[in-house]
Amino acid sequence: MSGKLENRWDDNHARGLSEPELLLYRSNLLGSDKRITNYGGGNTSAKVMAKDPLTGEDVQVLWVKGSGGDLGSMKLDGFATLCMSRLEALKGLYRGLEHEDEMVALLPHCTFDLNPRAASIDTPLHAYLPALHVDHMHPDAVIAIAASARSQELTRECFGDRIGWLPWQRPGFDLGLRLEAIARENPQLEGVVLGGHGLFTWADDAKTCYELTLRIIQKAQDWLDATITGAAFGGAATKTLADAGQAAEIERLMPLIRGRIGASEAKVGHVDTSPAVLEFVNSKRLDELAALGTSCPDHFLRTKIRPLVLPAGSGEETIDRLLETYRADYSGYYKRCRHPDSPAMRDPNPVIWLVPGVGMLSFARDKATARIAAEFYVNAINVMRGASGVDRYVGLSEQEAFN
Repeated sequence: MSGKLENRWDDNHARGLSEPELLLYRSNLLGSDKRITNYGGGNTSAKVMAKDPLTGEDVQVLWVKGSGGDLGSMKLDGFATLCMSRLEALKGLYRGLEHEDEMVALLPHCTFDLNPRAASIDTPLHAYLPALHVDHMHPDAVIAIAASARSQELTRECFGDRIGWLPWQRPGFDLGLRLEAIARENPQLEGVVLGGHGLFTWADDAKTCYELTLRIIQKAQDWLDATITGAAFGGAATKTLADAGQAAEIERLMPLIRGRIGASEAKVGHVDTSPAVLEFVNSKRLDELAALGTSCPDHFLRTKIRPLVLPAGSGEETIDRLLETYRADYSGYYKRCRHPDSPAMRDPNPVIWLVPGVGMLSFARDKATARIAAEFYVNAINVMRGASGVDRYVGLSEQEAFN
């Protein structure tokens, strides 16, 4: 993490805002810093009293970031609104993990005031926590702990008894009930680390929740900085090419790669030669860690489960061979993990290409998507740096990643 997280809450700006407006303000502040959460990632919520449009009675309404959108730029219409009494009633209909899809289909029946914004699968994770305000973020520093082999032990070591821990589980109704249970059974908790996933924090007002989220993320980063010893990723195995050589290699590789992966859809490339990327692609553990895949679901949704490592100076035959191997591996991954109702296999080409001595190349249908994919893989690099520095990095299993 570059520098300390800044508390940007402005009491003068916040004064006079309604509870939904305070939620939006908090969300925009959190989402504007990629150290806190990645583009489109994370969600926030507030439980707010409102008049029922039919009865005129005061009812509690959950405002929670809906499907799609980005916390940093969203507006009030990006929140789904649901009646808490109806969300509570869903508990009596839940039949267990094998029936999670039923619960997703029931969420629209909980909508308040005909709000067209669809609720996401994370809705129960916010609804059943007893606090009025909840943040769910994907900060690299916390995911580094969450993606460690000894994640539960390290969570305790870093945060003491103020932050709980739950093992990896797909978001849904059951995880919402587990979060509720751990919060009610441990009233001293201010949040929970979700194994391989991210962070939940909660409080009873918007400002306190925002400041708590910042404090917990900063604590994780400070702990990592104090705990990590030795060179990142085992130290350097390759030196970065001189500026002219690096630029020439990028210029040579980009059209060679685009021509091979753009047959069904034209691709636009993005280049990242930042220090964080070069430290990873030049390292002794590049091949080992890249093969493990990413950990946080938000990461591999943008980057695919793993990148392609391409030696600098590779000729066309080497590119063709490595690309053929990658496509075969991706096809095998799809066949091993697919379900009867899975959609057809998508583009089997790599999104992320890691080139020792050069940097990272990412490819997508447009420049923004290619850039965002690169940003997500930088998040993954940060996670691997932290996790491998304090313990052993663990990616999600193939099946969990596919699901």
